[in-house]
Amino acid sequence: MSSTIAPRVRTLLLLFLAVTGALLAGAAPVSAHAALTASDPRQGAVVDEAPAQVSLTFSEGVAVSDGAVRVLDPKGKRVDTGAPADQGANTYAVKLHAGLPDGTFTVTYQVVSADSHPVSGAFTFSIGAPSTTSVALSDQTAGGGVVGGLYGFARYVSYGGFILLVGGATFVLACWPRGAGARSVQRLVVSGWLALTGATLAMLLLRGSYTGSGRVGDIFDLALLSQVLQTKTGAALVSRLLLLAAAALFVAVLFGAYDRRVRADGTGEQNATGTGDTSAPGAGSTDGGTGTAAGTDSTAGTDSTNSTNSTDSTESQEKSDLAFGLAIGGFVVAAGLAATWAMAEHASTGLQAGIAMPVDVLHLLAVAVWLGGLSTLLVALFRAPSLDAPVVRRFSRLAFGSVAVLVATGIYQSWRQLGSWSAFTETTYGQLLLVKIGLVVVLVGIAWMSRRWTARLAQAPERRAAEAVRTPVGAASARTRKGAKPKAGSGGGDGKRAAQLARQRAAVASAAEKRLRDADPLRTGLRRSVLAEAGVAVVLLAVTTALTSTEPGRTEQEARAATAAAVTPQTGALSLDIPFDTGGRDGKGVARVELDPARVGGNEMHVYVDRPNGKAFDVPEIKVAFTLEAKDIGPLPVVPDHIATGHWTADGVQIPMAGSWTIAVTVRTSDIDQVTVDKNAQIG
Repeated sequence: MSSTIAPRVRTLLLLFLAVTGALLAGAAPVSAHAALTASDPRQGAVVDEAPAQVSLTFSEGVAVSDGAVRVLDPKGKRVDTGAPADQGANTYAVKLHAGLPDGTFTVTYQVVSADSHPVSGAFTFSIGAPSTTSVALSDQTAGGGVVGGLYGFARYVSYGGFILLVGGATFVLACWPRGAGARSVQRLVVSGWLALTGATLAMLLLRGSYTGSGRVGDIFDLALLSQVLQTKTGAALVSRLLLLAAAALFVAVLFGAYDRRVRADGTGEQNATGTGDTSAPGAGSTDGGTGTAAGTDSTAGTDSTNSTNSTDSTESQEKSDLAFGLAIGGFVVAAGLAATWAMAEHASTGLQAGIAMPVDVLHLLAVAVWLGGLSTLLVALFRAPSLDAPVVRRFSRLAFGSVAVLVATGIYQSWRQLGSWSAFTETTYGQLLLVKIGLVVVLVGIAWMSRRWTARLAQAPERRAAEAVRTPVGAASARTRKGAKPKAGSGGGDGKRAAQLARQRAAVASAAEKRLRDADPLRTGLRRSVLAEAGVAVVLLAVTTALTSTEPGRTEQEARAATAAAVTPQTGALSLDIPFDTGGRDGKGVARVELDPARVGGNEMHVYVDRPNGKAFDVPEIKVAFTLEAKDIGPLPVVPDHIATGHWTADGVQIPMAGSWTIAVTVRTSDIDQVTVDKNAQIG
């Protein structure tokens, strides 16, 4: 059996490297999590007069900096002035120079979405008539290239380190306290801490270049690092490093003071039950002058037993108190680490962010407890000298609870990120999610097989106990003990000989125990099923990491619809989304004006008022005015009637002639808070 272990471990390692390579290969075209949903002028539009500004509306909030939005004339010269201004409702605008010539203008943008991912793109519009343009756009997507690949790999390693750190520590505290003294388990948990710490530092250094130029030379730019520290993602990464310092103290106590308490408690239990006493009754009678000892043995033995029981009780209580403290402190640190992802990525933006962030924390903790505990169990099965069936049963129950939490939180996250059944098959995010669901189903199936092996292990404790003391260990120990007896007066040479024989005895006993362990068909079956689980878990982790770098299905479908509307000529009803911000309470929102059939003569008008989250709400007053500046007509006022929550309407709105009309909407949200916003639209 032992000869087959190395090939399996190599196979698992090759699987890990293959998945990592595939992840890096796909890291270049990182999909954005915010999408451009509208612009003014629209993509491909031809306007009669040069606009005073260009505005961009995104599906979620974005971070902009100087130069984040640029407008280039047909010769490639910048014609925008100043930094982009936030106009509310996820809309940002840059002012343009006056007196722009006719021709095709290019708008480029590179911003950072609210869930930390870089977003870039470009579109064109024309003044007067389309023309040729000399503007050449870069083929590199924001967040791509070598820096994007390194950042994606660091993200993968950070998830893996978190899983090993949290899952390994949970396995020891909840399932296998004696595992705190196992070197293989200690190395696994410490490796998780080192991986998470190293990956976090790497992401902090890579972040500035990742969201900006994408150049390798900018990785160690201290000015960029200073800017990163002022962002939400930078704050999350720094918080993670501080929490990792607390996690280092937790690991030191777990494998230090707690391990000593566990071993001391185990020794006390051994002495109390008499199993550790190797002396025979009455052994003192061979000693000269022990005849008087018989009368005092009973009292001395009673006092000694009471003292031992009292000491054992104190040590057991101290161990329980320490375990409770570690459990509480470990949960706080683990939840804090998980929150550093939730506060800076998907969960922090979009629908129900206040609910999504704690749900995301629970999801990450459940993944860590399940997959990290699985990794620790795999190491214990291959490297630990012994692992009792109750340990595996306890982990089986813990893993079942983790899977239940994982499924519940995953369903909520899927609804939040997809929004429709069609997104499962029509979007990249949905397709990856289907793969993840399939892997989870496979993993649960293999886990069910592991539970069967665990049940069989628990049904034969007597046979395994007998095998543990069979002659290979006992005979070897007896032979070495006999050969190790030094002669009287032999001096220091025989002392070295005795130490050498002691080491030989330990090696022989360890080898014999390993042969017995490897020969156990039940343990071998459990090893195989857990190894298969670990292999699937490696792939599952890669898919999960890819999901965090993929545009949610809901956003992707919204972006497609917006793009289709932008490139389709206006032939029927007119619909305009106009963001507003009165500055007061509930002062932000979007006023949508619909005009049907948007032609000369009578029209039906509807006005809808929504909050930034898309929910309809009422305001005290809505007024609309139409102005045709080219013909000096207007403003023509219209006061619509309120008919439902967030909905106003007016019939017979007269448009006297075709042209580019300015539609101004006045929104009053309180007695003193009022604003007028407008947009141009071609009517007729």
